[in-house]
Amino acid sequence: MKSHVKRSIKFSLTIAVITFVLAAIFSVISSSILSGVAWFIGLFIVFVIVFVGVIFDMLGIASTAANEAPFHAMAAEKVAGAKEAVIIIRNADRFASFCNDVIGDISGIVSGTASAIVVLQMANILGHGEGSSIQIIISVVLTSVVAALTVGGKAMGKFFAINASTKIIFFAGKVISIMENKFKISVLPKN
Repeated sequence: MKSHVKRSIKFSLTIAVITFVLAAIFSVISSSILSGVAWFIGLFIVFVIVFVGVIFDMLGIASTAANEAPFHAMAAEKVAGAKEAVIIIRNADRFASFCNDVIGDISGIVSGTASAIVVLQMANILGHGEGSSIQIIISVVLTSVVAALTVGGKAMGKFFAINASTKIIFFAGKVISIMENKFKISVLPKN
């Protein structure tokens, strides 16, 4: 029991550090990209960030809903992605934590920051500075749209994650297989 607690604490601390680093990287990248582009490109980037959060949320839920049995025969036949799918399912708690909590939550935070930058750009174009009623209206509308897309997208993603978990995890396994075998980027634990 103590080894499980130690392992859980170690994993939690590792995830916290990874989240800190990734959040800083994503914030710097999105802020620097957004500061040099037109507002409509910035808006597109905000929607891409929301989409990434929705996709990773769906992946995390699918990993907890999937059954590893269909992948054993495929893994025995050396089907690309099947072995990785089994590893994902066996490590569903960690995989879901990374996808939902790390990438999903970072996407939510970064999309909020990116939305604020787009709001300022739009208000400046309209000739209304910070704190103006136009800026407040744009902020409320954009924040509401981003929130609706995030929550609605995640709700739809959960439906697909539960009802098509095998297909989703097999696709994730294939992508990870390519990353590990072709590009030599280690993603999953080897055990």
